[in-house]
Amino acid sequence: MEEAPLIFHIEGIPPYVTYSWVAMAILIVFAVIVRRRLAFFPSGIQNIAEIVIDGLHNFSEGGMGHKANRIFFPLIGTLGLYILVCNLMGLIPGFESPTSNINTTASMAICVFLSTHYLGIRVHGLKYFGHFFGPIRSIPAIPLMILIFIIEIIAHFARPVTLSVRLFGNMISKHMMLLILAILAPLAFYLPLQTPILILGVLVGVVQAFVFLLLSTLYLAGAAELEEHEGH
Repeated sequence: MEEAPLIFHIEGIPPYVTYSWVAMAILIVFAVIVRRRLAFFPSGIQNIAEIVIDGLHNFSEGGMGHKANRIFFPLIGTLGLYILVCNLMGLIPGFESPTSNINTTASMAICVFLSTHYLGIRVHGLKYFGHFFGPIRSIPAIPLMILIFIIEIIAHFARPVTLSVRLFGNMISKHMMLLILAILAPLAFYLPLQTPILILGVLVGVVQAFVFLLLSTLYLAGAAELEEHEGH
């Protein structure tokens, strides 16, 4: 069984790039429509937009705290909406999920990685780098400080790798699972039997977007609160 041909295809441009643009266009058009229909008493599409944005805001503030959230909610909110749209696009015949490509997920993970250290430096200054050497500061503890430094460096550079690979792996596995199921049991993809399969695909897309945002907010919260924990 062959996959449905892609609807949007530009010669010389990888499909994941093309469909990344499609996802951005969907979000931009949605934002423009909502902006034009803003009213003091919301209704219709404005209600949907406010529920989604308010939910993302509360989730982000609960994970990072008010101070960090004021700085990085635009990043977290944009990532959440973008990842969700990209994940769900793969369920539409003729569309491809950009998050099923490691280049897309790695680019977002690198943004989170750089933002984490930017926030740490902005909140704590150069003292932020002190946590890489552990809580003990003395000459006899230099070998231990070097060991902790190596461990911390490895742990920090592992974060963007795990963020990108986790999202990429789950999305490509979902795609392959649905494809294999379509080959082994093609009748399962006829209505109304395909409804549970689509629900499963939506659930995977939503959960993976949530996990990416959850880990991102935890990393940012850790960078913002290092000094407080060290003080205790």
